[in-house]
Amino acid sequence: MVVVSASKSPVVAAESLTKKYKDFAAVDGISFEIAQGESFGFLGPNGAGKSTTMRMVGAVSTRTSGSLSVVGLDPNNYGPEIRSQLGVVPQADNLDTELKVRDNLIVYGRYFGLSRSYLGPKADELLEFAQLKEKAKERIDDLSGGMKRRLTIARALINDPRILLLDEPTTGLDPQARHILWDRLFRLKEQGTTLILTTHYMDEAEQLCDRLVVIDKGKIMAEGSPAALIRKYSTREVLELRFGSEHNAAAAKKVEGLGERIEVLPDRVLIYSDNGEATLQKVTETGLNPITSLVRRSSLEDVFLRLTGRSLIE
Repeated sequence: MVVVSASKSPVVAAESLTKKYKDFAAVDGISFEIAQGESFGFLGPNGAGKSTTMRMVGAVSTRTSGSLSVVGLDPNNYGPEIRSQLGVVPQADNLDTELKVRDNLIVYGRYFGLSRSYLGPKADELLEFAQLKEKAKERIDDLSGGMKRRLTIARALINDPRILLLDEPTTGLDPQARHILWDRLFRLKEQGTTLILTTHYMDEAEQLCDRLVVIDKGKIMAEGSPAALIRKYSTREVLELRFGSEHNAAAAKKVEGLGERIEVLPDRVLIYSDNGEATLQKVTETGLNPITSLVRRSSLEDVFLRLTGRSLIE
């Protein structure tokens, strides 16, 4: 097996990376680098090119053009060698329902040629990590959605991967299950595991990512830490006002100039300001009476809206 020693070199490096399907560019000339131990995210809506990029990084899809290096190797030439050093958590859980919980880890580990003497203790260690120790002998179908997701992550760690790829890790989970999963991933991050994830949840990206790229229609729109992107592309606070879907546009014209900028969405008007409460006071002084009002801090959703002119989740 070809293994490149860890160093200051990026574990993933892409330059003008492109993936085309006939005339359609799913990934359109993107460039990025990911450092060892970094938690790196691709933030964007469904169809933006996130999963396609992950498949190329995961050495299961060849690129059309550009360059790509993963753990120092070219995925087009060293697919098996790269995949042996990766852990992969797909969008949809693909656990073997014919096997019990612990056996899912053991059997998967055998695909890597790992010995049973190694896999037994390793499986127990990962079940403890995933908070599934008491479920070791349960059937997969008896697990909740959150438990299945944690087991899928545990399975992806069976070979002690250098990089963990997570494609939309919390899609379909309830808020409590999402937070438990975030805690497990944060612990991996603290241990130095390189995490690469795709998400269309801005709170998830803010929680987990040291750095991320905002991607839309196959192109990178911006890159940086969540905090830096919010500082660069938005204000400290956002005032959300609802006047009724048929009245938002007219109301927006009356509040022009009360903030740094205004966005009119189908269901609400957003006023970007460093002091939302003071801006709300100015709105009421104009004689407008919104049905509802909310002052919140800016998020990556606002960054995406600023960069693309549309909401992240449509």
